[in-house]
Amino acid sequence: MTSSPETQEPLSALDRPNSYIGKVVPRPNLDRLMQGRGLYVSDLELPRMAHVVFVRSPHAHANIVAVDAGAAKEMPGVIAVVTGEELASVITPWVGVLSHLKGLKSAPQRAIAIGRVCWQGEAVAAVVATSRAAAEDAAEIVSVGYEELEAVTDMRTALDPETPVIHASLGNNLAFERTLDAGEVDAAFAGSEEIAEAEFIFGRHTGVTLEPRAVVADWNAAETRLTIYQGTQAPHMVQNIAALHLGLEESQVRVVCKDVGGSFGIKVHIYADEMATYALSKLLRRPVKFVADRIESFNTDIHARDHRCRGRIGVTRDGTITAFEIDDLTGIGPYSMYPRTSAIEANQVVNLVGGPYRTKNYRARARVVFQNKNVMCQYRAVGHPIACSVTEGLVDLAASKIGMDPLEIRRRNLIADDAYPCASASGLRFELLSHHTALNKLMAMMDYDALRTEQAALREKNIHRGIGIASFIEVTNPSAAFYGVGGAKISSQDGVAVRLDAQGSVVCQTSITEQGQGSESLTAQIVGSVLGVSMSRVRVILGDTDQTPYGGGTWASRGAGIGGEAALQAAKILRKNILDVAAAILQSSPTELDIADNAVVNADDGAPRIELRELARIVYFRPDTLPPGIQPELMATRHFVPREYPFAFTNGVQASWLEVDTDSGFVKLFKHWVVEDCGTLINPQLVDEQIRGGVVQGLGAALFEKCVYDERGQLTNANMADYLVPMSGEMPDIDVGHVVSPTAESELGAKGAGEAGTAGAAAAVANAVNDALRPFGAVITEIPLTPQLILTSLKRI
Repeated sequence: MTSSPETQEPLSALDRPNSYIGKVVPRPNLDRLMQGRGLYVSDLELPRMAHVVFVRSPHAHANIVAVDAGAAKEMPGVIAVVTGEELASVITPWVGVLSHLKGLKSAPQRAIAIGRVCWQGEAVAAVVATSRAAAEDAAEIVSVGYEELEAVTDMRTALDPETPVIHASLGNNLAFERTLDAGEVDAAFAGSEEIAEAEFIFGRHTGVTLEPRAVVADWNAAETRLTIYQGTQAPHMVQNIAALHLGLEESQVRVVCKDVGGSFGIKVHIYADEMATYALSKLLRRPVKFVADRIESFNTDIHARDHRCRGRIGVTRDGTITAFEIDDLTGIGPYSMYPRTSAIEANQVVNLVGGPYRTKNYRARARVVFQNKNVMCQYRAVGHPIACSVTEGLVDLAASKIGMDPLEIRRRNLIADDAYPCASASGLRFELLSHHTALNKLMAMMDYDALRTEQAALREKNIHRGIGIASFIEVTNPSAAFYGVGGAKISSQDGVAVRLDAQGSVVCQTSITEQGQGSESLTAQIVGSVLGVSMSRVRVILGDTDQTPYGGGTWASRGAGIGGEAALQAAKILRKNILDVAAAILQSSPTELDIADNAVVNADDGAPRIELRELARIVYFRPDTLPPGIQPELMATRHFVPREYPFAFTNGVQASWLEVDTDSGFVKLFKHWVVEDCGTLINPQLVDEQIRGGVVQGLGAALFEKCVYDERGQLTNANMADYLVPMSGEMPDIDVGHVVSPTAESELGAKGAGEAGTAGAAAAVANAVNDALRPFGAVITEIPLTPQLILTSLKRI
């Protein structure tokens, strides 16, 4: 039976007997990728294609006195050496601001610097040659004269009167400031029986994607059209911005995104060297390829997380949290990144601190300052790890002050599961979360009481293990309130078009992109479930602005929740159309029919009536046999965007079990647990692996990753030997559990999960390290937790 006897309405895609939703199924692209047949930008070769290498500044701040490219232009294979002034005739500058972030300012940024460089690695010239090797050889002999200027490197002194102003036209080095004051903060602290405070310090780090940023731009002068092949998370955004700054119509720009070797937010921005590549293709009237090498990636891929946040928490002796207060300072480099801006991370910190907890007393200030370092912007779980680490670190400090178990203080203060809908002190609106259910599940998964018993016994043997807990909320499915309201041409909707082809298979075109997280699979699962078609007969096309509906792409954990709902709604319309024409052919009623196993069947007993292949043959090749007035439409397009809530919030809780060697300062991770509520699970395995991948990135931030700059603004560890990333040998087993609270904004009910693992991992590890060090009275509120930092806190060095 495929209908409910109470309503006689067709069952939804979530509970149809042949549904793929909620099941683990192989990825449609798995065989191709495992055979090494992925197509990445580096694989692309076009006729007459040239290669560009950028001459980059060795200084963090300097005037460009002269660029001598005479000798380089005479090198074999060199096509052109182009400076910022020459490229300015083709491409206009940009300013990374959003109007709803009041007071946010930035200076105009150019594809290639003109007159002055503002960070080590900023491009000062482009060498275009017939091969990458020839371009690199020529770039080595381009002579650039610099007048070095004082670099602003310390965020703590960036606003001091004696500190140079990086952009004189802006008046000072303050890019953005936001304050928030909710409830009765002063009265709440005055009435607190204990107050805990600390300064939390976060190391600047970057994404280290397996595939570096890469682009091929191909200007076709005959068609006056630019085709951009790029590993990007947002093809339509790139199309809009390239057209805007090259003086083209959007219809003159096509963006193609094939396979992408990891993004993590790194590839959702507009970079100067990529814009320069577009412009060079138009200027030189030929295809131009740019692929960043690993050192370029470290120096020019956006960085993130460089924050110093003072926080304090008030608490009564019965464990009631009375108030939170924070003062966050972050440095973002010399420009606000375009078009999403570099103020979003600090703004998110203000929004998210204290979010899981009941207290309404909250005061916050965030200041974002310019510096002569690489630009900072959104990276996986934007602002969440900062807010979670500050919040959960303060909660642990409060528990220690009153001698309460860290898990118990959370139980007494987390928003109740039956309190929704409600809002946080910062004004975030929550539709439905599950903090207490998640916490109870976590306790059972980790056997919390037994771990505490084991910990106590090991301490008697001078073995110091710690348990860290971190509750979190996560922003997913962002609406137009995120970027569109501020004037950014970044779509908050996604679109999907589905059609039945002439052999009864389904072609699905979606605006979300595949970055390795399983977009192809989730789309095929949804469409196949609604239409009763085998996944093997669903072909998903994505990443091409000429072929897919307009949409936002893949970022902010929105692919399943927004793109997935668009796929469901488009497939529902196509299903209705198929049943309408089937009823005409079979002289039946659409309500008496269903689709299952690639055929139209009787709704009551499932008996096959006509295969989709045969139905398609009739519609496409013998429409003359259809009854008069029947005009079948075997294609449907639908878009979806959240409207009721600005975001679909998810929640979860993480725990870490680790050991600190108090002689060496090394941390050994034994086990990590995550309980997460992302609404409807489409493919549980993909969700779990997304969470595990996110946890690993969070563990990297907690223990290893940091971009180290000296006082002159030189990045001193821009290589994989000196910049440490987590390897499999250091990683713990990661157990993942789920609570399911579907969002009512969509029929699918999916929220997002792509950033959940990253949101709480560092906080859980930091709390676990401090728990392990509790017998020594040491408290560390800085990450990464390096052996040097731990030994210093123990006064061993």
